[in-house]
Amino acid sequence: MNSHASAQIRAHIARDGHITVADYMDLAAAAYYARGDVFGRGGDFITAPEISQAFGELIGLWCAVTWQQMGRPAPFKLIECGPGRGTLMADVLRAAKMVAGFLPAAEIHLVERSRALRDKQRTTLKDHSVTWHDDLDAVPHGPQIILANEFLDALPVRQFQRTPNGWSERVITADPTQALTFSTMLADNAPIPIPLAVTAEIGAIFERSDAVTAAVAAMSQRITAHGGAALLIDYGHTASALGETLQAVKSHQYTEVLATPGEADLTAHVDFGHVKTTARAAGALVHGPVEQGLWLKRLGIGVRQVQLAKDKPPEAARAIEQGVRRLIEPHGLGMLFKVMALAHPTLKDLEGFEGKIEFQSGP
Repeated sequence: MNSHASAQIRAHIARDGHITVADYMDLAAAAYYARGDVFGRGGDFITAPEISQAFGELIGLWCAVTWQQMGRPAPFKLIECGPGRGTLMADVLRAAKMVAGFLPAAEIHLVERSRALRDKQRTTLKDHSVTWHDDLDAVPHGPQIILANEFLDALPVRQFQRTPNGWSERVITADPTQALTFSTMLADNAPIPIPLAVTAEIGAIFERSDAVTAAVAAMSQRITAHGGAALLIDYGHTASALGETLQAVKSHQYTEVLATPGEADLTAHVDFGHVKTTARAAGALVHGPVEQGLWLKRLGIGVRQVQLAKDKPPEAARAIEQGVRRLIEPHGLGMLFKVMALAHPTLKDLEGFEGKIEFQSGP
């Protein structure tokens, strides 16, 4: 167990008698990402940019085309939230340089709190001028394109559980042996945001992330005021629904959420229905969500796979094919992961969102 994260969590419980799931996730995540060695085959999980370079290259071309649709502003902010090791941004820049004027106009901003990860990003992007920020609010205003791949899923969620006495907030306490355990407590006087309370059975859990709401609202407000678009790629569900999705991954295997705080990746599925409602309330035009596999196919990942495999030895060509298949096939990441774009109202047609999937208000 990460001693720093564990000490903070236990001090919180000793002081208040409990810690909310959101506060637990926040403290654990700060310690976890401070390590800087969590990505890739030698870490705990692998993300799409590490699976195939085609992923980031297609996003780079998407950014370039979107920039053209914005009127080719110069300069503009190219922002990534949660940039990992910098792999996605490196692939984006390599592909987008084929579009004249894009790189000279782009001012690169990375939203990253972990100093260890900043060091890795600095190495990966050593040929580019980059500015780092602790949060999106610190990024200067202006026309922008925001990238957020597997960013929202790592933000803290609150959990609410239906009990015989109504809805209560799910919290974490310590049992007599000092092991961490889940419990419930009556929520404060603020109304609990449960859209499906009538149909919920005893024991049902509903998750809502105040952090996701704030992040999406901030992106949408920036875009509406100054122009541009945000591309959100994450796993989640298209409509608000009951169910616990909080999970922990360590060494590429699922593990208990409370077992090793600060040593496992904690995430929860993104409620894209709520994201859409939040973005629209802030004035943004919303495209999608569209399944990742479909979106990548529309952008031409099959053609890019052929190009990458050309003249490669059979084993290398096979590895390229397997990486692409993992990104697009339903039993891989193609269906679970969704793609959504938030845009200034003037950007009515964005690449990959043809035949948009209409949002359904129910589960």
